[in-house]
Amino acid sequence: MNRICHSGVVSQQEQVGVGPWQGPWPTTQEHHPYDEELLAAGDRRNVVDRYRYWRHDAIVSDLDGRRHDFHVAVENWGHDFNIGSVIRTANAFNAKAFHIVGRRRWNRRGAMVTDRYQHEYHHESVAALVEWAAGHEGGLPLVGIDNLPGSVPLESYDLPRRCILLFGQEGPGLSEPAREACVAVLDIAQFGSTRSINAGAAAAVAMHAWVRRHVFTQVPPG
Repeated sequence: MNRICHSGVVSQQEQVGVGPWQGPWPTTQEHHPYDEELLAAGDRRNVVDRYRYWRHDAIVSDLDGRRHDFHVAVENWGHDFNIGSVIRTANAFNAKAFHIVGRRRWNRRGAMVTDRYQHEYHHESVAALVEWAAGHEGGLPLVGIDNLPGSVPLESYDLPRRCILLFGQEGPGLSEPAREACVAVLDIAQFGSTRSINAGAAAAVAMHAWVRRHVFTQVPPG
């Protein structure tokens, strides 16, 4: 990828990631996490330094051992680009899994390949998601995120530890069946002139609120 310098001259942008492993290779015991091809050629993936040179399956296994107790679900009726951004954020906060509701094919561009490190479920309808949630982990409540009449502030709501955070698509927001399926619909405090914030940004705020509630405060499980 090229970039324009201040002088106006196009220069080659530094490659992301790391090059080939320098020095003796790490142990090659049976259960080591390293990928020999990455050790030899370098690791240009969008992963944190902890996972540099690790095999894909080893990264997923390590994440599985410490995933958080919330799921993320997104309605996919219009192949919205913002879905990828929501899924990328779900990876950053290490959600238990993500769920696509509606069309099976979704716009993966914004996910930046982060969906490969997560567990994906597809549901043809909100009703199918509700049925899945009812039979999983003893029942998972759906918590909608949208600024709708009757919604309550995210900032003061006690988010349950085990739940599914449900997001609508950009523009129309949560569908009517989604609203009816939620135990609560939460809005994010806004102070400007815009009617709503981007769906990807709203997802990041909501997931961070869950993390603050259940990771950075010592409270009994919800």
